[in-house]
Order: sequence, then C-alpha cells, then structure tokens
Amino acid sequence: LLYHCRVREAVVSTQSTGIISWFWEVVGEFSPEDRALLLQFTTGSSKVPLGGFAGLQGSGEIVPFTITRVHDVSNLPTASTCFNLLKLPNYKSKETLSKMLKVAIKYGAEGFDFV
Repeated sequence: LLYHCRVREAVVSTQSTGIISWFWEVVGEFSPEDRALLLQFTTGSSKVPLGGFAGLQGSGEIVPFTITRVHDVSNLPTASTCFNLLKLPNYKSKETLSKMLKVAIKYGAEGFDFV
C-alpha cells in the first residue's frame, strides 16, 4: 500500500511529514485484522483488489490510496471511500494518532446507516 499511496496537501512541512511517517509506523504495528479494517474504512472494501493496490478503484476509475492532512486535531480521522481518501488530523503524537485511528477504524469501518 505504501508504494501506491499519494499524500495530498498544499504545503508539506516537517510536522506533516512526521504525521505521515507516524501513520506508516502505526499501520506497521497493526494486526492483519486492523489492517483489513483500515482498508475497509478508507476504501469501502476490506480486500486488496485483484491487481493489487495499484488497481484500487473509486468512482469507476483507478484512484490511488490518498492521505490528506487536516488541522482539526479534536476529531477522529475520516475517509471518503469513493476517492480512497483518508483525512488524517495533524495529531501532536504518534500515540494519539494510534489511539484515534484505532477508534475510527473500529467504529467507522461499517459506514453509516439511516435509523
């Protein structure tokens, strides 16, 4: 996934580079189940496409897994599954990132439902 990932942001700073590095460290520490939940949360599918991550689909075309940094650190990470887009708050520590990401993928991987 790392090799087929794109980081989208207007200005890349030392701080944003840190959060992206922390993200990959945290994902590297995930269990296979947590990695599947992350994939489900971000892409809408818990399985890797037949062609590998280079073949991720979104909105009827190939759309790479993309991470964008957001500034509101009081929120959980969010995702736009049609665009394989993970919106990652610019947390102040790797520990906070890990905790908030795990909450988001555990409770947000099922999407939403109208009650």
